[in-house]
Amino acid sequence: MEDIITRTRIGKTWTKIAMESKMVPKISREDRKPERPVFKCHKCGSTSNLANTCTKKGKINEVQVIEEVTEVHTHLPQYSEDCRNLINIQDARMCKTKPARGKGYNAGASCITSILMNEIESKVNLDTGVFFTCVGNDYLQAILPGWKNHLLPIEGLQFSSASNNMYPLGILDTNLVFPHPARSIRMKIEIIVMDNCTSQHIILGNDYLNIHGIDINNHKDRYFTIGENRRKKFAFSNMPKQISLVSSKKDRYKEEFVANQIVKAQINPSLSPKMRHELIDVLYTYNNAFASDNEPLGDIKEHEVDITLNFNRPYPPVLRRPAYLASPRAGEAFEKHIQELIQLGVPRKVGHNEEV
Repeated sequence: MEDIITRTRIGKTWTKIAMESKMVPKISREDRKPERPVFKCHKCGSTSNLANTCTKKGKINEVQVIEEVTEVHTHLPQYSEDCRNLINIQDARMCKTKPARGKGYNAGASCITSILMNEIESKVNLDTGVFFTCVGNDYLQAILPGWKNHLLPIEGLQFSSASNNMYPLGILDTNLVFPHPARSIRMKIEIIVMDNCTSQHIILGNDYLNIHGIDINNHKDRYFTIGENRRKKFAFSNMPKQISLVSSKKDRYKEEFVANQIVKAQINPSLSPKMRHELIDVLYTYNNAFASDNEPLGDIKEHEVDITLNFNRPYPPVLRRPAYLASPRAGEAFEKHIQELIQLGVPRKVGHNEEV
């Protein structure tokens, strides 16, 4: 029985001890917010800027070297303090196979693509090094014969390329359509038509490349994008590489002949580009027949003309006719004409008569 009472604790009592009440401190909402970290520049210790925008020199990289920058060099950006202290330079990675030594020009590729201009297929070159968009009149005549009817005038402007001056004929307002399987893109541009531009494609310059946001990607697969849509990719045409390793003297002289003498010649615009090139080849082959400063009548070898002149009185009507009928100085003009004939060796002096 005692064992049962002990285990069940029958009749056991205890006294309740008063315990101290635990007061929970009140925390405001502002105190619950985490403390905002304070960012400091690890170079100058200022809280107004960070290290990537700090304009002061870092103490850990200071070298006690006195550098004097002359006034001539201070206006050049490459001589500024930020550009001269270059550190952590790494080599550029190559995305493609490195060409052999001295063969780097073989890695180049053209930026020519196919477009539609007035529903006619043509070629356009995305050239970031050209300031304005232009096209040659020969190529434009082949794809758009009636381009002269839509030409806008252009005056007071001078254009030049890396080799010579360019002569503008006018401005052509047209549309270029870049075809794409999803949705093609139409671009309204103004093309400057050049008289002496020999390229067989339209040159889309940096003006419209910048306006329409055309980006050329050369990372792995070459393509270009238009506008903000980077997912719509346009491919380039697989054009053959046009690399002239050796430029012959004949081609160089032919270009000089065309630029100096044929550039101002009036050639029939109805000729096709092929006929125009054939005509220029014939003119260059017999270029000695053209008049020059040394040969006022041209080189007359192999195509001489026999002229019989009669200086016996009375003179022939052709010689008696004044050079300028309405000019009071007809006599002086006639004597000057005779002197030019004597200098050219057409008439011969007879005996002591030196005035013939």
